[in-house]
Amino acid sequence: MTGRRRWSTEEILDTAAELLRTGDAESFSVRRLAAVLGTDSSSLYRHFRNKTELLRAVADRVLLAAMDSYRPDGDWKQRITALALRLREAFGEQLQLATVWGRYGSGGAGSRLVMEELLQALRTSGLPDEDIPVRYHRIVILLSALIASEAGISTITPKEYEQAMEQFRVAVLGADPERFPALAHFARDIRPLGADRRAAFEETLAAQLAHIEAQIP
Repeated sequence: MTGRRRWSTEEILDTAAELLRTGDAESFSVRRLAAVLGTDSSSLYRHFRNKTELLRAVADRVLLAAMDSYRPDGDWKQRITALALRLREAFGEQLQLATVWGRYGSGGAGSRLVMEELLQALRTSGLPDEDIPVRYHRIVILLSALIASEAGISTITPKEYEQAMEQFRVAVLGADPERFPALAHFARDIRPLGADRRAAFEETLAAQLAHIEAQIP
């Protein structure tokens, strides 16, 4: 009788990524992954110590793919903007993994490449070295929050979207002008949260970079 197949780390990560594309981090489990692979959980723990380590490794593969053909170009703001858009695009193709990255982060090679490029770009900005770690941290927090929130909106079903739009219209267009005068005044111009996501992403990032630029001696 032949033994169970031994899965490689890459094959495990491929299957985990596929499960996360069709589910979410909450419902994902090492036991479920093992069942899909036709093995037991203990065999997977030879590759990853726990679920969190596995999820971080899956997210890191997205970062590696995003950085694969990246080449720094332009000034420090252009470099950071280009990198941010690459990350947005990479996670946009694997929406559930964006929430994984936002929640668990990553400590692999992909993560180090992103960190290195952000820090290198900030060093060319003229900021004093002692200010760079804090500015780096603010940018990463902003990017992970924007990308994860965008993924959360993008994963809702068409039916859920229609229900959300109906609730939005009722809440905004039906606002009592005496109790919510500002909301009633701007009601017809207020856009739902899912509208113009790329423009909102770029403008929010640009505002953060402008704030950093203002701190340069």
